[in-house]
Amino acid sequence: MINRRLNGRHLILASQSPRRQYLLKELGLNFEIRETYVKEEYPAGLQPEEIAVYLAELKAASFDWSGMDDKALILTADTIVSLGDEILGKPSGYGEAVKMLQKLSGRKHDVITAVCLMSTKKKLVFHVLSSVYFKELTQEEIEYYIDNFQPFDKAGGYGIQEWIGYIGINKIEGSFFNVMGLPVKELYEELVRF
Repeated sequence: MINRRLNGRHLILASQSPRRQYLLKELGLNFEIRETYVKEEYPAGLQPEEIAVYLAELKAASFDWSGMDDKALILTADTIVSLGDEILGKPSGYGEAVKMLQKLSGRKHDVITAVCLMSTKKKLVFHVLSSVYFKELTQEEIEYYIDNFQPFDKAGGYGIQEWIGYIGINKIEGSFFNVMGLPVKELYEELVRF
């Protein structure tokens, strides 16, 4: 149904994220994957929402449009984990993953995903915020999770759809799928309007 609503557009997911690929498939979309490579750096002083939007737009701007026609529709996204004023990116290794989960333990944090949809004629950017509440995690739970799931490609050092989400999350305010990396409901609505 959604593919019919896109009026023959050629959707391209410019992302390396297997979770975003999975969610688009589950939405029933036909799409092609073309990765973009950008250094995920942003200017100082931006608010978390602004960081997510800046990085999603940066990824879209780096896309190679050569050979693309007017039917091409690029989708890029970026997910930020914000603990108060601190941004938790992807952990660089085991020790940093442990520290991130220790910081998140027993606390609320926000997950912001920004999405950029771009064609040759139009660009639309939106973001969605979800709040996640972790229980107090034991050191044993943190180490078990990192040992078995190696969440080094995930902002905040965890995947909500993995073991740590099953045992560690007390409550979510907002979209579960946003925390997973793509606000599917909002994306669907924006694609239908695009």
